[in-house]
Amino acid sequence: MKKIQTQKQTIWYDDSILSESPEQCCDPDFWQQQNKVIGSAQGRGTTWFVALNKMDAALRHYRRGGLFGKIVKDHYIFTGWEKTRSYQEFQLLNTLIKAGVNVPKPIAARATKRTFCYQADLLSQKIPNAQDLVSILQEKSLSKEIYQKIGAEIDKMHTAQVNHTDLNIHNILIDDNDKVWIIDFDKCHQQEGRDWKKSNLSRLNRSFHKEVNKRQIKWSEDEWQHLISGYNTI
Repeated sequence: MKKIQTQKQTIWYDDSILSESPEQCCDPDFWQQQNKVIGSAQGRGTTWFVALNKMDAALRHYRRGGLFGKIVKDHYIFTGWEKTRSYQEFQLLNTLIKAGVNVPKPIAARATKRTFCYQADLLSQKIPNAQDLVSILQEKSLSKEIYQKIGAEIDKMHTAQVNHTDLNIHNILIDDNDKVWIIDFDKCHQQEGRDWKKSNLSRLNRSFHKEVNKRQIKWSEDEWQHLISGYNTI
């Protein structure tokens, strides 16, 4: 990891992946001017998909959720560069990759200081030819083997003691080789103990139930047991 730091801004980046300008890589306008924007997705804000020289990437600006997010959309209290959300997620993704968990490669993280607050951005790998579980399950059911793979991947994450505080079926992807990926590690962290692992799984289970009612996904509680069997066999 390399770092560019000024009084108001710090950028961390992986120069083995990023051959484009690190100073501008977290600016959507830069990629638009280069004609390298290949798509976008809407969540709390817009995630831009861009074509780097070595891989496709997703550029995300950190935004708050909930009621407070309607008042303060994208500013966070600054308590140090290495405590910024972008730096923390960049480092956590590298920790997970070293542990053998399938997560996007972090490419660059930026934190920009605004007096007592900061804003943040993250550029990370766009998983090729992958869809989230919601999109897939709206079209078809998944096999027992895929659910076991999902459970096994979560188990690997938990073995690395990483608490995914927003584990839901939007944050689990399957690619065209049936490889399972876990994404979106904002506000996630390593944590000792085991009780939180049950909370992660309970949150994921609630997510399945929610999308059955909301989007009529093709899922039943029996399939949850396949996922748990994959989780317990590692």
